[in-house]
Amino acid sequence: MIIGREQEISILNKKLSSTKPEFVALYGRRRIGKTYLIRNVFDGKFTFRLTGMAQATLQEQLTNFDMAMQEQSPQVGRKNVTNWMEAFQQIRQAVEKSKQKRKIIFIDELPWFDTPHSGFIPALEHFWNSWASGRKDILLVVCGSAASWMINTLINNKGGLHNRVTQKIKIAPFTLKECKELLKYKKITLDHYQLIQLYMVLGGIPFYWDAVEKGLSASQNINSLCFESNGLLIGEFNNLFKSLFAKAERHEAIVAALAKKSKGLTREEIKEESKLPTGGSLTRLLDELEESGFIRRYLPFGKKAKNSLYQLCDFFSLFHIKFIKGQKKFDKNHWLKLIDSPHHRAWSGYAFEQVCLAHTPQIKKALGISGIETETSSWKSVQAKNGAQIDLVIDRRDGVINLCEMKFSISPFIIDKKYDAELRNKIGAFKADTQTKKSVFLTMLTTFGLQSNIYSGNVQNDLKMGLLFEAV
Repeated sequence: MIIGREQEISILNKKLSSTKPEFVALYGRRRIGKTYLIRNVFDGKFTFRLTGMAQATLQEQLTNFDMAMQEQSPQVGRKNVTNWMEAFQQIRQAVEKSKQKRKIIFIDELPWFDTPHSGFIPALEHFWNSWASGRKDILLVVCGSAASWMINTLINNKGGLHNRVTQKIKIAPFTLKECKELLKYKKITLDHYQLIQLYMVLGGIPFYWDAVEKGLSASQNINSLCFESNGLLIGEFNNLFKSLFAKAERHEAIVAALAKKSKGLTREEIKEESKLPTGGSLTRLLDELEESGFIRRYLPFGKKAKNSLYQLCDFFSLFHIKFIKGQKKFDKNHWLKLIDSPHHRAWSGYAFEQVCLAHTPQIKKALGISGIETETSSWKSVQAKNGAQIDLVIDRRDGVINLCEMKFSISPFIIDKKYDAELRNKIGAFKADTQTKKSVFLTMLTTFGLQSNIYSGNVQNDLKMGLLFEAV
């Protein structure tokens, strides 16, 4: 059973039926389901498969290769290899002896093989350029969680592998719709409000969702996974970064800095807050985090590229830093006791905004503008004294700008006199700052919609959370 991934499956099947050599590179963060996808699409029918070992020496990786070869092609793996050139020569021999019509070679966690002075990349280059690329029956599929390595070392390789990858596939987190489908497959029924609460903690990581238990509420599941001594996600944060990055403490420092400022930080502010040196190394760290899906870079409305902001968009990382980091022990039912506390309310409001931003295509569909060219951004006033800001601005080609406010509440949201004045101030400040000539539509996206009163009529679009579960 594969949930979602329709586009990825279609691409992989086309490569399977191709009549030319194909070199496919998949990447995406840890626990996203890359290996699961490959194994199920190809039904485990590999000519040869190999999985890298985290933080292993060259000799350990070669021993790992010997064991795989002896298990899968014992007629080839008769001697222990001493380097990667010999290893790829054995892969070649195994493929040549195979009677499969399409020879599928699957190398999982590819970046882990590239240890210092290992010679792995030159050997892979030679294998592909001198032999595999000349055969019409070869499908080489490689995976890696270290997205930055996959992009910089493999896909954008400047040496012998330059332009050799014939297809790159980035595996994205599940949408709310796909998470709902996964739980339905597990015969777990939760309403949209409960599912959004889970998404605010787990994001769209399938491995995390697969651990959700039947018969427990969202809050009970969060408490079990994150705060009980044997919880699946205890220690996940540290393992997550160490498995992806060398010297992961630098990446963690950036993530911790961004967690303090919900609206994001500039490059200079990140440098100041994280205490990391500026220059190329900071640029590389930011690029690695962005490629791996932990942070996003966006341009505030009407600003130039140099004013870009970086924002933490990984749900579990934010949750860990806010509620788990630094805590050695938790009381029983720790999370359940935190519900409706000021700390919990502040986090849930921001996390819900991030859920909405992660489902911008669904919001556009609900507004009926899927086919209209748009630009999305945020905006903060540089003139208004009270710091008016909008979290989602949708600038439309048809002469309209949607100013979107997202509110998380347990019942229909009430716009009172105070909040109505705040909204009017935001719209006025936006028009004054931007000098826009477009029509400005106030759009509210809430969990259960707006409660009708004398102020709700000022909202042009009253959207509810159900739209976030739509297909696009």
